[in-house]
Amino acid sequence: MDPAASAVRVVSIDIFRGLTLLVMIFVNDLSSVEGLPWWTYHAHASQDAMTYVDMVFPFFLFIVGMSMPLAVAQRLKRNPSIASLWLHVLSRSAGLVVLGLILANAEKADAARMGLNPNVWALLGLSGAVLFWFAPSREQRGSKVFRGLRFAGLALLLLTFALFRRSTGDGQGAWIDAGYPEILGLIGFTYLAVAILYIPSRRWLWAPLVWMVVLTASCAMLTAYHVRVRVPLFFWPFDTGAMASVTMAGVVTSSIFFGAHRWPTLAQRMRLAMGFAAAMLIAGWLLTPLGISKIRATPTWCLYSAGAAVLCFALLYWVCDIKQKRTWAALVRPAGENTLLTYLLPDFYYFITTLVGFTFVYHHFSTGALGVARAICFTLVMLAFSALLTRAHIRLQL
Repeated sequence: MDPAASAVRVVSIDIFRGLTLLVMIFVNDLSSVEGLPWWTYHAHASQDAMTYVDMVFPFFLFIVGMSMPLAVAQRLKRNPSIASLWLHVLSRSAGLVVLGLILANAEKADAARMGLNPNVWALLGLSGAVLFWFAPSREQRGSKVFRGLRFAGLALLLLTFALFRRSTGDGQGAWIDAGYPEILGLIGFTYLAVAILYIPSRRWLWAPLVWMVVLTASCAMLTAYHVRVRVPLFFWPFDTGAMASVTMAGVVTSSIFFGAHRWPTLAQRMRLAMGFAAAMLIAGWLLTPLGISKIRATPTWCLYSAGAAVLCFALLYWVCDIKQKRTWAALVRPAGENTLLTYLLPDFYYFITTLVGFTFVYHHFSTGALGVARAICFTLVMLAFSALLTRAHIRLQL
């Protein structure tokens, strides 16, 4: 899912991404379980609070930012064309938005208007995505089979959007609802917004930090004055600056650990990272009068999440890259390397089981400890399946 993933692989980033996917799959499945403590769910918009569940999405945004400088540098090394780089950024952003719109509109699809079961419609779109974004081996790239798969995938995606119909509140027919592009779409727009700021200023050491401060200030001011940005993300991908600020914090962290600057030793980089995390946590605390909420995208939610992400990554970097202790992450590492496919696997499962009417597990394991056990088992199965597919060289790449 990370649009900035590149051929340059940092093990700690892959494992961080895989762990975030683990938590995402777990909490998404757990959301339908009843009778659990409040902190096992998303905090409500009316609450002035955040739970660990509310930190999953910003962790994804943060990891996108961490990968961006590495991916941009690697791509420019292979091809110094800036125009080619921007084409790549736009295509990846568009790919995430397309996938997000399919997932966001699946439950809105009107079977009567389409003449097609909504679950079949969603599976058609996701199957097209798998074929179109299948990442072949180097030997397969120029083959007729690969070109045929991409053509078939594109045809399925176009057919998916052509077939879609929904009903509006007043009973009228309508096409795709682009108001909320789901998590993947939000990541796509945020990736584009941060790229717009980062790429032209990438040679300036302090630019990412300055941009992050500007984005955080924008979020704080709009939150303070209760201003809602009504410009669609298609025209203004920055929105309030909240999501982009978290991703830019990832860019800053990547620059601290992997950038070329005057603090080359591990101890110096660790101190910089700890100072950066502490500054964000303190700033978040100072901005708590503006509220703490994921739903309202308050600056404190952004800063607390980004600060926690820096601390988590610093620990993983020390364990996985410095101490080379990686065997414990064998289950999550493949997911971090094959992020988009792993993200989509639970959706394939949900659409297929809903289509065939398989409800036994969700009917009998829907409350309390049994529900938690179900979510744990489901998460492990999804990660194991992802590992098998990755080992079989079935990967997706935008």
